[in-house]
Amino acid sequence: MATLGYRRLGRSGLKVSELSYGSWVTFANQLDTDAAAECVRTAYEAGVNFFDGAEVYADGRAEEILGSILRRYGWGRDTYCVSSKVFWGGESPTQLGLSRKHVRDACHAALRRLGVDYLDLYFCHRPDEGTPIEETVRAMSDLVHQGLVLYWGTSEWSAQQIQEAYGVARERSLEPPTMEQPQYNMFHRVRVESEYRRLYDSLGLGTTTWSPLASGILTGKYAQGVTAGSRMGLAAYDWLRQRLESPAGQSMVAKTNGLASIARELGLTTAQLAIAWCLKNPNVSSVILGATSVQQLEENLAAAAHVADLTDEVLARIEEVLDNRPDPPPSY
Repeated sequence: MATLGYRRLGRSGLKVSELSYGSWVTFANQLDTDAAAECVRTAYEAGVNFFDGAEVYADGRAEEILGSILRRYGWGRDTYCVSSKVFWGGESPTQLGLSRKHVRDACHAALRRLGVDYLDLYFCHRPDEGTPIEETVRAMSDLVHQGLVLYWGTSEWSAQQIQEAYGVARERSLEPPTMEQPQYNMFHRVRVESEYRRLYDSLGLGTTTWSPLASGILTGKYAQGVTAGSRMGLAAYDWLRQRLESPAGQSMVAKTNGLASIARELGLTTAQLAIAWCLKNPNVSSVILGATSVQQLEENLAAAAHVADLTDEVLARIEEVLDNRPDPPPSY
């Protein structure tokens, strides 16, 4: 397997693997601890140094599984990064949102679940209109100053909200956000390519993007409908299945069929083409994978070696298939 490359997390000095491994949906829902351990080990040995989690993933169980795996293998803490996200921690009012209390409580809970002394990355999982942004920024900054968090960021915040948080931090001599975790794939790209464009240079914003395969659609496996064992077949993710079966979802399936022919010509799977496409964007710090087997993970990790195969001509052909944006593709 090709060795992964590493990219700076925005303007920070931290280098994260260009492909990382996440636990959303898979850990506890599709993978037990032993199966997850094999995937984590495979990722680590391939060069992955960033493992992504959140308090809401399997109600905290996903982070417990990841923590047990890290203890099982005993890798040096200075050889990998772990993250958590805060917003949905329970049903109580004090377990939700981005108040100073919940930000702090959720951080300590994540540290216990993961069995680590600090979080490398800590994300505000969604914006919280019910909490003053200064309160959230100050709570995150305090965790950084206490050594419990190294870098904090946002997930699915608007460019305006990120800019406001950064401005508050600079005005009050607090730690500003370093990174954003947005969805990014061939079917979901406006925010990363357009809305955030000015933030990469002005703020040095890094990105750890999720869903490179559009919840599996870009693998081509849903061409004949929902398959047994897939995430769209899980009761808790019925909303994904409904989206797949919508006219927009079926359009994505049809376009994926067109992308498959391009992938075959390059000697790639459709999934590898989609992942390499995400990596082609230099403003992407790391692409988070969510594989459910070692075989699938190895296939997806191999995509990193084929980014150069996506020439301007290939990218133009991909755009013709997608046919979903009036502007020409960005020049990287």
